[in-house]
Parts: sequence; structure tokens; C-alpha cells
Amino acid sequence: MSVAQTLPADADSLSAPPPVFSEDAAVALAKRHFSIDGAASKLTSERDANFRIKTAAGDSYVLKVSNPAEEKLVTNLQTEALLHVAVKDPDLPVQRVLPNVAGTHEEILQDAAGQPLILRLFTYLEGEPLHLTPRSAAQRRNLGSNLARLTFALSDFTHAATDHDLQWDIKHASRLWQLLPHIEAGERRQLVERILRNFDDFVAPSIPRLRTQFVHNDLNPHNVLVDSVDPTKVAGILDFGDMVFTPLVNDLAVASAYQLSLDGDPLVEASDLIGAYHGVLPLQEIEVELLYDLIGARLATTAAITSWRAARYPENSAYILRNAPRAWAGLAAFAALPRAKAQENLRRLCGI
Repeated sequence: MSVAQTLPADADSLSAPPPVFSEDAAVALAKRHFSIDGAASKLTSERDANFRIKTAAGDSYVLKVSNPAEEKLVTNLQTEALLHVAVKDPDLPVQRVLPNVAGTHEEILQDAAGQPLILRLFTYLEGEPLHLTPRSAAQRRNLGSNLARLTFALSDFTHAATDHDLQWDIKHASRLWQLLPHIEAGERRQLVERILRNFDDFVAPSIPRLRTQFVHNDLNPHNVLVDSVDPTKVAGILDFGDMVFTPLVNDLAVASAYQLSLDGDPLVEASDLIGAYHGVLPLQEIEVELLYDLIGARLATTAAITSWRAARYPENSAYILRNAPRAWAGLAAFAALPRAKAQENLRRLCGI
């Protein structure tokens, strides 16, 4: 077992409650700071206060008030990244950050306790949540190509938050050993232990050799919209809140972890996404060699962190555990796939 790293002091910052604003207050904020006059409806969010603002003309926006516990530098990272992507690849289906009446993209508010809150306005993307639509090879290929475009658009993006520490960043998987007591002893814990041993043995020593940059880091089915008429077409990539500076291949590993086959070879369906990604942004040989381990590390991260947080916050366990069943199923499927066989298949897929 390895405990080479320790959990950051703010590892459970998601426990901070979101700011409280009424729909009437959201209407007033939109009008005062953005000259947008419309009706507000609350959107689901674990951390922030989010509202859809819809005008009489039918235009829609997302008004977001950040969680006071979120570092202002991290909020600004998301803002600046979206502005950068809008310039580098204007056709990518991501939200746009809109300026306020003063011409800036972030407005500082204060809550009742005097804590600073950041107010922003985004475009509203229409579409169906990916997790509610039929899965298909064409859909996975489009996910892969769009993610590769996003990764490439961020390749030259720089920001002062390079050292932002997020436990969901796969490069910190060695810390998960500390969370294993929150997983019931037996088969499930053994699955995670196996993944973490692979990470410590193969990935951790190789991290200095990997290409690094800022990445989205959370292309899960709840963060993707698809076209309501053609569900193979990506209509929106949402939620840049988990952005980190990390090995580039980690972003692909995260996305792949949500596209696994649960019967037979778990990488059969994910290969559609991986192949399309590689076709737009070619992977290096070392990245292909480690991809199996990194996908497993993402599954282990989801399983360990959600088990830990659900135990601490049972009142929010349904939201916390929404992706856990598939992570456990993916881990079980991974246990049946030999590492060498997976690497052979991935090398063939990528032409190596």
C-alpha cells in the first residue's frame, strides 16, 4: 500500500452549501448587472446558485452565483478558459461568458455574512442531457472528436491556477489509499486496491514524462448535451468546474471511464471515443500504454470519493452517488480484462 500523498486541506470543499438566492433576486441581478429582463427558474447545482433567465423574446441565459467557498482564482480559471476557447475554436459547443454592463466578465457581490460571491452570465445551451439519450457508436465518436478539439483549444492556455489541487485529478490517485476504510471490506475494496497498485507501479513514475496542460477533466454524461433531434450530435459541453493542470491523457481517461461496455471487453465501446480522439489529437505511445491504468484510476476515484462523501453527508447521498453504480460495474469489468490484453488492443486502435 502507498500513501505517498496526503489529501488537501480543502479536499471536501463541496460540502459548503450553495449561496441562497430567490428567483426574484436572480431577476433583479440579471437586470441590474447585465441589462437582461426576463423570468428566472432555478437550475440544479450542488455548489452554486444557478438560474435560467428567459426573456420575452425567447432568449435564454444562465445566471451563476459562485459558492463562497470556491477560490476566486479557480472561478477566474473557468471564466478565462471559456473566453480562450471562444477565440481558439468558436464553433465548439461550449457556453460563452457574457460581459456585464461594466464590460467585465465577473461581478463581485457580497452575501449576508459579507462573504464575496462572483456573479457571471453565460449563454444557455439547448439540448438533451446525454445520460437520458440512447448510446451509440456515432455518439461516442462525436464525443471523442469534440473532446479532442477542446483539449487542443486549451493547449496554449495559461493561468495562475496551475497549482490548483483537486482530489478528482487522476494524478493524485495515490491519495485514495486513505479513503479505502470508507469502502466495505471485501470484493469491492479489493477491486480498488488492484487499480491503485497499478497506478503506483506504472503511472506515478511516468507522470513527469507526460504532456501536461489545462483540461476539462469531467466529461461525464451529466455534463454533455446532445441534439434533441439527432442524439449522436454533441450540442454542449458543460461545467468547467473541475478544470486542472494535469497530464493531457487524463482528460481522455475520464471521458472513457463513462463509456465502458459492462459486458465482455469493457473497452469495446470506449474505443469508439478513444479512436475518434486520437484521430483529431494523436496520442503519444506512453499515453496509450498508460490509458488502461488511468481509466481504472478514474473509476477508483469515483468509487472512493463518493463512498467517503456519502458516508459523511447522507442527506445528499443520492446526488453524490449518482455515478457510483456505473463506476463499480466498470471496475468489475476491468477486473476481467488483463492489462496486457487491454494495452495490445489500445496500441492496435491507435496504430502503434
